[in-house]
Amino acid sequence: MQPVFDGHNDILLRLQLQPRKRDQIWLTGEGRGHLDLPRMRQGGFAGGMFAIYIPSPPAPGAPDYDALMDNPPYEVELPAMIPLGVAQPVALGMAGHLMWMERASDGAFRICRSVAEIEAARAAGVIAGVMHMEGAEAIDPDLDALHAFHAMGLRSLGPVWSRPTIFGHGVPFRFPGTPDTGPGLTDAGKRLIRACNDLKIVVDLSHMNEAGFNDIAALSDAPLIATHSNAHAVTPSTRNLTDRQLAMIRESGGMVGLNFATVFLREDGKRSADMGWEPVLRHLDHLITHLGEDHVGFGSDFDGAEIPQGIGDVAGLQNLIAALQAHGYDAALIEKLAWSNWMGALRRTWGA
Repeated sequence: MQPVFDGHNDILLRLQLQPRKRDQIWLTGEGRGHLDLPRMRQGGFAGGMFAIYIPSPPAPGAPDYDALMDNPPYEVELPAMIPLGVAQPVALGMAGHLMWMERASDGAFRICRSVAEIEAARAAGVIAGVMHMEGAEAIDPDLDALHAFHAMGLRSLGPVWSRPTIFGHGVPFRFPGTPDTGPGLTDAGKRLIRACNDLKIVVDLSHMNEAGFNDIAALSDAPLIATHSNAHAVTPSTRNLTDRQLAMIRESGGMVGLNFATVFLREDGKRSADMGWEPVLRHLDHLITHLGEDHVGFGSDFDGAEIPQGIGDVAGLQNLIAALQAHGYDAALIEKLAWSNWMGALRRTWGA
């Protein structure tokens, strides 16, 4: 079985929304969602980034977003900015759920803060978890909370999800569209990037608009990393990366994790999971062509998106590996995509 390191998942949101069911969700599996401890073992999930994400409150009269995204073209209106005082308690709760996952797993899951710790966990047969933040609403303008979360284990951070923050602007959910959708980093955002560089925290580009991407590329002294993004040339979604952006990531020694979300894989932009392997393979082929074999991996978006039926959930990761083998990828390339490319990118960022 090929061990897999995954650039992004949202199981912490499931635990936050159903805290009384977290034993079933995490330890035994409830037959829902994409992730739980038994299915991770079954699918060869050996480690990954676990996202702290603040959900927007329900908006009265909001449209059925799933139905919209099943019938392109579409444009989903962005939710309003979430205040620090609302976001920070939720983020702390999710960090607590990640720590509980470690305690409750009886040694089967470990929070890791370095590549050495991730590799030691894999050698011991323990699943490695890295604390990630998808949208920095829980970070204050003075960045004191950034240092606090770093002390808790935060090693990867995206300044924005799709809605704006005090640090910058994300891309709206629009198809077809380009990532050139608005202004770049704020002054606070530029301070955040410098602080992340100082603390050796990955700056995740996956939700940044083009202007923000350019600002980060100009400011950052670390590899440019998009934890869960795809190729705009294949699927023209605002969330996907243009060839120019891919070239900048490659030049920086960075990394892109292939997003399994159907809306970013399918050429027609639909949400439906009824699809074969062709869209996945087209994106991977394109990313490898433009980034090189050493700068592509997986960033599933498990528990945060609709996933192709061929994968289904984390237990289906080896189905993906088999599809790559059938496509002609050799064992060395598959191992890079599944594991060692992520280790290289994280080592170049974290230094250990």
